[in-house]
Amino acid sequence: MGTSGKLRLGVNIDHVATVRNARGTAWPDPLRAAILAEASGADGITAHLREDRRHIRDADMEALRAGIGIPLNFECAATDEMQAILLRLKPHAACLVPEKREERTTEGGLDVAGDQARLTRYVGALRDAGIRVSMFIGHDPAQIEASAAIGAAVVELHTGHYSDLDAEGRAEEAAVELAALSKGATLAASLGLEVHAGHGLTYENVEPVAAIPEVMELNIGHFLVGEALFRGLGPAIEEMRRRMDAARGLA
Repeated sequence: MGTSGKLRLGVNIDHVATVRNARGTAWPDPLRAAILAEASGADGITAHLREDRRHIRDADMEALRAGIGIPLNFECAATDEMQAILLRLKPHAACLVPEKREERTTEGGLDVAGDQARLTRYVGALRDAGIRVSMFIGHDPAQIEASAAIGAAVVELHTGHYSDLDAEGRAEEAAVELAALSKGATLAASLGLEVHAGHGLTYENVEPVAAIPEVMELNIGHFLVGEALFRGLGPAIEEMRRRMDAARGLA
């Protein structure tokens, strides 16, 4: 694979809020984590306001919107409630994701093709407000084409299956999945979509994804928050940045 310049890193700080909520206190503060991430080389901050508010809360989104100097990527389900919050806060970007109450984390991509008419209206209202809209999808060509058709600016390709296969040592299957992600990225870029990727990425599996030329941004959270326990959040982010740069031939 070739390279296409420096790759942006979006740091997801959801699980700083998970730790905070476990004790019902104000610490650790997700905004403090976001400010540290910014100082450590993050290009953006991602936070997912779930319908059940299991980690990030409304006040966190308000604080992040006001308190950071880099773009805020507001992840949420495509509901009326979330649209109203987006239109009020007007973050840099909104990433629309599927959401089920019983899931531990986002398990798959959004079915854009199956909800195209509604999502066209939904995305249109956000776009008219100046919000850059991303669809969190799998690499299925039908979903990529539907994302372009509804007027999204970005697709974020779900790397969870690739990450799981790699972690399980299923190298051949992981290579097939990686090739499908790469093919999906090529298709998306050909349709005028900016390509991002994320979910389950770690130091061990990030470089092959980072090397996909059409990918412009990676969003990584759970691993970095976990790694911060051992080396600190700043150094954890700096090491991820180093590996991403290496994949692009920039290290």
